[in-house]
Amino acid sequence: MEINLSKLRRQIVRFFKKVYPRRTILSGSAKSRMSEQNKQLFYAKLMRFVAFGSLIAVIGGILIFFTAFAWFSRNLPKPGEVVRREGYSTKIYDRNDKLLYDLFDDERRTPVTIDQIPKDLQNATVAIEDKDFYKHQGFDLLTLIRIPYNAIFKNRVIGGSTLTQQLVKNALLTNERSVVRKFKELVLSLQIERKFSKEQILEMYLNEAPYGGTAWGIGTAAEIYFNKPINELNLVESAILAGLPQRPSAYSPYTGKTDEDGQPLWKLRAKGVLRRMQEDGYITDLAHEQALGDLDSVQFEQSAVSIKAPHFVFYVSDLLGEIVGQDAVEAGGFKVTTSLDLDLQEKAQEVVTTEVDKVESLNITNGAAIVMDPKTGEILSMVGSKDYSNNEIGGQFNVVVDGLRQPGSSIKPVTYLAMIQKGFSPSTMIVDVPTVFAPHENAKAYEPKNYDGKFRGLVSLRNSLGSSLNIPAVKSLATVGIDNFLSLAYDMGFVTLEPTKENMQRFGLAVTLGGAEVHMIDMATSYSSFANYGQKVEPVAILKIEDKEGNIIYEHRHVEGRQVFLPQEAFLINNILSDNFARAMAFGTNSLLNVSPNVAVKTGTTNDQRDNWAVGWSQDVVVAAWVGNNDNSAMKSVASGVSGATPIWRNIMMEALKLESYSDPEWTVPSGVEKIGVDKISGWPAHDDFESREDYFISEFIPALPDLIHQKMKLCKGESKLASDARVAANDYEEKEFVVIKENDPFSTDGVNRWQQGIEAWISGQEDGRYKYPTEYCGDTKEIYVKVSEPEDHKNFDENTTNIKVRIESDSSDGIAKIEIYFDGNTIDIINDQRSYEGLVPNSLLKKGKHEIKAKAYSRSGETKESDAVHIGIGVAWDAPDPTPEPLSCNDTCTTDTQCTSVNSLWTCDSASKKCRLTTNSTSTTCQAAIVLDCNDICTTNAQCTSVNPLWTCDATSNKCRLTANPTSITCEL
Repeated sequence: MEINLSKLRRQIVRFFKKVYPRRTILSGSAKSRMSEQNKQLFYAKLMRFVAFGSLIAVIGGILIFFTAFAWFSRNLPKPGEVVRREGYSTKIYDRNDKLLYDLFDDERRTPVTIDQIPKDLQNATVAIEDKDFYKHQGFDLLTLIRIPYNAIFKNRVIGGSTLTQQLVKNALLTNERSVVRKFKELVLSLQIERKFSKEQILEMYLNEAPYGGTAWGIGTAAEIYFNKPINELNLVESAILAGLPQRPSAYSPYTGKTDEDGQPLWKLRAKGVLRRMQEDGYITDLAHEQALGDLDSVQFEQSAVSIKAPHFVFYVSDLLGEIVGQDAVEAGGFKVTTSLDLDLQEKAQEVVTTEVDKVESLNITNGAAIVMDPKTGEILSMVGSKDYSNNEIGGQFNVVVDGLRQPGSSIKPVTYLAMIQKGFSPSTMIVDVPTVFAPHENAKAYEPKNYDGKFRGLVSLRNSLGSSLNIPAVKSLATVGIDNFLSLAYDMGFVTLEPTKENMQRFGLAVTLGGAEVHMIDMATSYSSFANYGQKVEPVAILKIEDKEGNIIYEHRHVEGRQVFLPQEAFLINNILSDNFARAMAFGTNSLLNVSPNVAVKTGTTNDQRDNWAVGWSQDVVVAAWVGNNDNSAMKSVASGVSGATPIWRNIMMEALKLESYSDPEWTVPSGVEKIGVDKISGWPAHDDFESREDYFISEFIPALPDLIHQKMKLCKGESKLASDARVAANDYEEKEFVVIKENDPFSTDGVNRWQQGIEAWISGQEDGRYKYPTEYCGDTKEIYVKVSEPEDHKNFDENTTNIKVRIESDSSDGIAKIEIYFDGNTIDIINDQRSYEGLVPNSLLKKGKHEIKAKAYSRSGETKESDAVHIGIGVAWDAPDPTPEPLSCNDTCTTDTQCTSVNSLWTCDSASKKCRLTTNSTSTTCQAAIVLDCNDICTTNAQCTSVNPLWTCDATSNKCRLTANPTSITCEL
C-alpha cells in the first residue's frame, strides 16, 4: 500500500493549526495565562488524537488480519487432510552422474497412535520443541511480533514455530521462508487447533516429523535407531528421538557429528532435552541424573540406509544446507552433482577396509582416506571410516572432516619449508647428535630422540626430511621459530594451527614432531599447495545444484589458487620427498613409499602410537591416509612405511593414477633453481677434489666458498698442530683433511651453547680422526692467525648494494680474547671470546668508492695481529685509479706523510693536527724552520737554549741564553 506523503503532511499541518491558533498580542500576565491554557489544550487534543489513532490502528489491524485470513484460507488444504505432502526427493550424484543418495528413496512409515507413544516421549517432545503447547491456540504471540520486525528491519525470516505450526510445515506447506508462507502457516495452525485436540495434534506431529534419512515419523524412528516398537522406548531413548526433528542431519547418531571437543551432537542434544524435562517438572532430579549416566551405554541399531559414500554424502548435505538452507535440504527437490568419483571411492573404501582388517592384531580398528585434485581442490574420494555401519568402532564418525588427530612426523614438511624460506637448502647440514634444548618459562629442558635411537652426525636437510629424523627437525624449528612455523602452517590451510597467543603458549618444539591436532581434510588441502607449486586451493565437494525444474541455482566456478609460498620452495620440498634415496636411511630403497620418482610422500606416527599417517602427491592428485582408533587408544608397534597407513596410501594412489586426467608427470624445475655439484660431507659447493654429488639450490642462496665444514688445514710437518703463518710462508707445512662441526644455539636464553656441547660430546666418541681438528699451533709460538674470509679480496659490488657480509676467521695457541673489525679504518664491530665472526657492514658506510676491510685479533696472552686488508669496490672497480689530488700547501689537511713530503721533503703529516707541518717543528703553522739561538741571544724557554747546548738555559734575569752554572758569562763559557 502506497502512502500519500503530501496528503499526510497537510493533515498534520491542519492538526497543529488547531492546537496553535493565530497569535494575538497580549499583556505579559494575560499572555502567561493564555500560554498555560494553550499547553493544557494542546495536551488534551494530543491525547485524543493518539487515542483515536490507536483505535483506528487496532481496528485496521483486525480488519487487515481477518481479510488476509479469509484471503489465504481460500486455497489452503483442509485441516482434515493432514497427511504428509508428496515431497520432491533430493538426489546426490557423483561427478559422472552416478547416484550416491536419494533422500526419500525407500521412505519408511510406521504410523502410531497417541496411546502407543510413551508419556516420556510425548513430554520430551513438548519440552524441547514447544513448552507452552498445552497453553497456546496454535501460535506464539511474541513470535508473531518478531516475524514482521525481523522481516522489515533485519531482512530475514525467523522460525520459532509451535508444534502445530511445525505440523503444518511438515504436512501441508512447503519450506519456503517468507512472510506470506508464515501467515499461511498461522491460518492453518488456528484452523487445526479449532478442529483437533492437543493429543490429536501431538499424534499427527509425531507421525509426520523427520527423524533423519528415510525415517519419517516416530514409529519408524524407533525401529531404525533402536529396533524396537515405540511402546518399549525408555526415557533415554525417548529423549534422543525427541531431539532429532529440529535438525536430523546433525543430531542423528548415524551422521557421526561432534562438537569442537569431540562430543557427539546427538548426546549433547539429548542432554538438552533431559534438562528441559527436568526444568518443566516432567522428570525428577534423580531420574535426570540417572538418565544422564545411561546415555553413555546407549546402543543403536546398525544403519541399514542405502547410501554410497555416506561420510561424503553427509558432508555434502551440510554444505548444501549452507548454500540453500537446511529446511530446503530436508524438503528436497534438488539434484546435486558432486566432485566425487564413485568408482575411485568404492576402490578406496575397499582398500581401507581390507588393510585395516590385516592389522587388527596391532589393535588398529579404523582407517580413513581422502583423495583430492590439487589444482582445483575437488574431492575425488572421502572414506571417513573403515565401515560406516559399524557402531563398535564409531563408524559413523567422519575422521576426514571431523577428526582432530596428531599428525606425527607428517607435519615436518612445513618445518623444512620454513627452513628453505630462510635461505637454507636441501644440502644444508644439520647435526644429528644428542641435544638438550634449553627450558623456556616453566617448561622442562627438552631432549628429543630419533625413532630408532641412533645418531648420525652431519645429515643433510634432504636426508633429515626424507628419513624423518627427529633431532634435525627440532633444531630446524628452533632455527626458524615456532611463530613462523604456525604462520606458515595456518596460511597453507591448517586451521587449528593459527598463530594465536594461546597456540604460541601451548605449543613447544615438539609441534614439529606432531604435537598438535589437525583435521585430515586440512592436511590434504595444505599439501595440495606443494603439488600446485605453492598455490593453495580450497576443498570443493559440490559442483552444481539444480532445483526440481532443472534450473541451475549454484555452479562452482574454479578460482585461481592463492600463492602462499614460492614455486622454487615447493619444488625443493617435492624433490626431497620424491627422492627414494633420501628416505632410504629409514625405509630402505624398496619400501611401499616408492611409487614413482614423481610422487612425493611423507609418513607420520605419533610417539604414543595413537595415529599413523601417510600423505603423498603428484602434480595431479593428493592422497592422505590414516589408521588408528576413534577412542584414541594406542596401537601396537606400527612400522611406518610398511604397515598401517602406508599400504592404504600406496594402493589408493596407484588407483588414482589410473584415472583419466590424473597421472604423475615429471616435476618441472622452475626458474631461479639451479643444480650444482656439492661436497658430499659439507653440502657446500664442490672443492679441493673432495667427493661430490649434485643437488638443487635456489639461485640466490647458493653458499660461497670457502667451505667452513670440510676443510684442508695446514699443519706443521710430522705434527698434528697448525702451522704458523711464518711456516706457511716458508713452505714448511703439510695439508690434512678435517671436518669442522660448529652450531649456534638459537634457543638458549642463558648464553650456554647446548648444541655445541652435544656436538663435542658426540665427537669425543667418534673414531674418525677428521672430526678432531687441531686448534693449537706447533712450537712455542704465540702467533695469531686472523683472516678476512668474506668478502673476497678485490671483489666489486653494485652501487646500490645494501648487504655486504663480513666473515672473519682467527685462532691462537692460547685462545682468542677479542676481534676488532674495521671498515676504512673505522671500527664497525667487536666480539669477545670467539674465533670467528659473521656480520654486515653498516649501510651508512656503503658509499660509492674503494674500501678496505681489516680485522685485528687479540690473544689471551695479550698478543695482537692485524689481518691482511681486503680491498673492495662499490660502484667502482676496487683498483680504479685515485683522482689526482690537488697539491697540498702548508697547514692543509692530510691523511698520509706522502701527501706532504711530495710537496716539500721537510714536511710530514702531523699526527696530532692531521695537517702538513715541518718535521722538526710541528707547531709551526708556516712550516718554516725554527731559528737556532746563539749565546746571549734573547730566549723565552729553556728548550730554545738547551737544544743548542745542553749546558745552557734561558736566564730568568736577562732572558738570554747563558751558562746554567754561570749566567753572568756573556760568552757562555765556563
